[in-house]
Amino acid sequence: MASSVNRELFEADPAAFLDRSIKEYVARSPGNHLQSFDGDCIFDEPLVGFADGDDAIFQDYKSIIGDFHVTPREALEKHFDSKGSSQERPAQVSVISFILPVTYETRLSLRKETVVPSLRWNHTRWHGQDFINELSRYVIALLDSLSYQAVAPELSDYFESINLPGGYVSNWSQRHIAYAAGLGTFSLNDGFITPKGMAMRCGSVVTDAIIPPSPRVYKDHFANCLFYSDGSCQRCAERCPAGAISEKGHDKNKCLEFLFVKQKKILKELGRDEGYIGRYQGCGLCQTKVPCEARIPPKTRDKRT
Repeated sequence: MASSVNRELFEADPAAFLDRSIKEYVARSPGNHLQSFDGDCIFDEPLVGFADGDDAIFQDYKSIIGDFHVTPREALEKHFDSKGSSQERPAQVSVISFILPVTYETRLSLRKETVVPSLRWNHTRWHGQDFINELSRYVIALLDSLSYQAVAPELSDYFESINLPGGYVSNWSQRHIAYAAGLGTFSLNDGFITPKGMAMRCGSVVTDAIIPPSPRVYKDHFANCLFYSDGSCQRCAERCPAGAISEKGHDKNKCLEFLFVKQKKILKELGRDEGYIGRYQGCGLCQTKVPCEARIPPKTRDKRT
């Protein structure tokens, strides 16, 4: 994978090199295809952003999410420790975050549903996660070929989900990492609205390579959500079959109860319980047939009649 050309391109513009490399990999990888659906793509062209691993926002997450949330520097140090490396700790840490938008065909299949996910969405959920893992390993291997250390925290031994009274929280939140990298903002349903919408999956890699951070252009962490902007939208709440979304936000426990307890029973009653894969069927209804499905929705005051 390594070449003098790659090294020169990376050193000339690390962000552009990684952006191009990630997009090319997504476009050509056989892993980004649904074999059960005529080999159609799982994800469209990704968005890629970068963050300074020592940005103060990552310390803020220890207060916002929990003190268990790992900073990028801690993630890389844990990586060094797991290898028993005596290598000097890096002077700088960078984060690479990527957004993988779900394809139109899959979004369309879910728009038609009102209670359970489409089979295509379910396969996208689980095969899509396999591809996120594959893509993360590719980015790590690419950086390794350029003589940099890199780790995908979600694939590490220390990654975990913590069961809190308000619901499960991970010690490496991909959406919060994406926010730090300037890729979007949060929403009423706990989703993440990017320039390519909320129907997406995301991943990230931490490295000791020096990569200029992407700007965070949003005025606050809810800037892309119409409900928080002007109170004009609760479409995600209307779409939720579990009644887990309201003006107060997203009730994770009610959502999980629906996913793990009620959903299988509903599918069986509907005679649609065949062909689904994974630990649970998934849902995602609140991510489709909403104004932010595939874009940042225009604010009410900006709409033209």
